[in-house]
Amino acid sequence: MTTTKWSIDPAHSEIGFKVKHMMFTNVSGNFEKFDASIETDGDNFETAQFEFSGDIDSISTGNKDRDSHLLSADFFDASQFPKINFKSTSFKKLNEGEYKLAGELTLHGVTKPVTLDVEFGGLAKDPWGNTKTGLSVSGKINRKDWGLNWNSALETGGVLVGEEVKLQIELQFIKQ
Repeated sequence: MTTTKWSIDPAHSEIGFKVKHMMFTNVSGNFEKFDASIETDGDNFETAQFEFSGDIDSISTGNKDRDSHLLSADFFDASQFPKINFKSTSFKKLNEGEYKLAGELTLHGVTKPVTLDVEFGGLAKDPWGNTKTGLSVSGKINRKDWGLNWNSALETGGVLVGEEVKLQIELQFIKQ
């Protein structure tokens, strides 16, 4: 089998997340600068190897003050830990188009295993003859597992920032 390399199409990809704020609303954000690649045996994704890296300082939640706080030592400490990285350990088919992606997520100087749900959109040619594939990735992590512990208690009970982070990722790759 020939190894096939797939490169991210950043114009058609999003790395998003949501976190509870004040226990009752979600704040959404994303990383604006990232890179990802996949290696497969031919066009077979059963043994796919995934790699991802994102620039922490590209975080955007639509609020400059909040983004600055997220980059500070209270949260990501972007000056000391400028990247988020993921490297897959397995990609297992569950049903047609449904997979589990397992790997090692490195964030804030800590590496931990994660398992994510993937909807695999198959392969298609674009109008310019490029073969593309699309994946929708979702999952949850607890930010405290990576040492992102900052919080503030609320007068009414509970905390300002939720511990659970929901990942919502849309990826489009181009066959090289």
